[in-house]
Amino acid sequence: MNKQIIRRELREEVVASFVELHPLLRRVYAARKINSVHELNRTLGSLLPNQLLSGIDVTVRLLAEAVQENQKILVVGDFDADGATSTAVAIRALRSFGAERVQFLVPNRFAFGYGLTPELVVLAKDFAPDLIITVDNGIANHPGVEAAKAMGVRVIITDHHLPAATLPPADAIVNPNQPGDLFPSKNLAGVGVIFYVMLALRRYLVSQKWFEKKALAEPNMSRLLDLVALGTVADLVPLDHNNRILVHQGLQRIRAGQCIPGIIALLELADREFSRTIAADLGFAVASRLNAAGRMNDMSLGIECLICDDSIRVREIARMLDQLNDERKSIEQDMQAQALTVLNKLNPNLKGELPRGICLFDESWHQGVIGILAARIKDRFNRPVIVFAPGQGDELKGSARSIAGLHIRDVLALIDAQNPELIMKFGGHAMAAGLTIERAVLDEFKKIFDDIVSKQVTDAQLTHCLMSDGELHSDEFNLEVAMLLRDAGPWGQEFPEPLFDDVFRVHEQRIVGDKHLRLRLAKEDKMIDAMAFFIDTQQWPNHRCQFIRAAYRLDINEYKGRRNLQLIIEYLEPA
Repeated sequence: MNKQIIRRELREEVVASFVELHPLLRRVYAARKINSVHELNRTLGSLLPNQLLSGIDVTVRLLAEAVQENQKILVVGDFDADGATSTAVAIRALRSFGAERVQFLVPNRFAFGYGLTPELVVLAKDFAPDLIITVDNGIANHPGVEAAKAMGVRVIITDHHLPAATLPPADAIVNPNQPGDLFPSKNLAGVGVIFYVMLALRRYLVSQKWFEKKALAEPNMSRLLDLVALGTVADLVPLDHNNRILVHQGLQRIRAGQCIPGIIALLELADREFSRTIAADLGFAVASRLNAAGRMNDMSLGIECLICDDSIRVREIARMLDQLNDERKSIEQDMQAQALTVLNKLNPNLKGELPRGICLFDESWHQGVIGILAARIKDRFNRPVIVFAPGQGDELKGSARSIAGLHIRDVLALIDAQNPELIMKFGGHAMAAGLTIERAVLDEFKKIFDDIVSKQVTDAQLTHCLMSDGELHSDEFNLEVAMLLRDAGPWGQEFPEPLFDDVFRVHEQRIVGDKHLRLRLAKEDKMIDAMAFFIDTQQWPNHRCQFIRAAYRLDINEYKGRRNLQLIIEYLEPA
């Protein structure tokens, strides 16, 4: 699909106010709606205060009572990377506070589905908990909370997903997105929410002289920031100022080698050097392997990787996760080929005749991989996508991914409001959601989804646009500028890594590794190396092409101790 390169608005008045910054950073930050230098402060002292979170006081009192009375605490997590890191933060923090009877339970997606369901509560009976605390789930699990309360178990919900019209009857709820909550950032991941809860609990226990009475060292909560950074990046929540602080501080600890063994082991398996870790490495190298446990098997394995401090055992687990990830990639490639075959039949010329809201289903598809497939199809065709796979009995499990400007969870809520019997259950947020429907209503659901999406998205939104920060001057093609940009992040969701565009003369072009294009480009008097990954080999190399227009990122290629500047090309076309 051809893409349109659009240059970001510069906002000259803001650019001019950043007098102390490098000229390139002035325009990059201004284009990301940064209005003051304060928003670039990444120190822990600039974090938003936890007192603004509704329900945090009663949550802290319940947890403190459980810790001080040595009650049984059961952490109920989720089967993705945010859920795994949230569980690990809760387990590590509570144990460091002196809690001796803390265990975790994470649902197997194939047997129990998402969150604190009544079926999971039945399984939780084996742990005989006094208190259940959910992490990264629970806000939509009314029946599960009711089942736990009926057992005489207190329930605390910590979550970040959007609530339904009513809240479950938990003893306490901490969720920045619940009605009336005054916490300024609504973008905390699940791991960010539980980190804030544990910060508040530590402060309360210090005020009670708990650590002094128990002869325990006061825990350093910054030691959990590597996990917070990993879960925040993995869940693709917007990197607002508060989240950028959390991710930056976590990356600093990882680069210094002051992180858990599990993250180091997973980085090593991906051939990443921990001392040079960036946010993208957490997403592509670490979270992908961690998520493989929940997609292919059971996330308990991933959580064990994050809470175990035995480096030998951790490396064994990391290798198992790596193998699961290889299996996941193989299954995903087959599923993607099948999906593209279906879409090509729908629209042989790919000229905009596809449904505006795409729904796909195949009897053979793997429930744990449909989320990745939905993301791949969404990226390829720039349309909201829901991919279904068989669930239990006559159920279909769906995973949805959306495009900028379309809130996918709100779309599902609208469908549910207009067709109350169509969706069995759903949940999620702006860019990703999950749902369950009956097999018999699939065709009806496809039509309704396409109709609603068609009314809410414009032709402009369906145009695949690359937002560029403009041209670089020839003297800006150097390692120093590449390092400056790398360290100016963290970059991620809604705070994207700088992308530039320009026209270059092509001096060399060749395929490497079967599907990647290596180029040697010229910009005025500069010769620059470039790579375009997963290129269409039917179009490239194109030896008739002397000039290209490219959208690219600056990158540092490190090989055998040598560092060279290279461009990572996101899109290219003959010029």
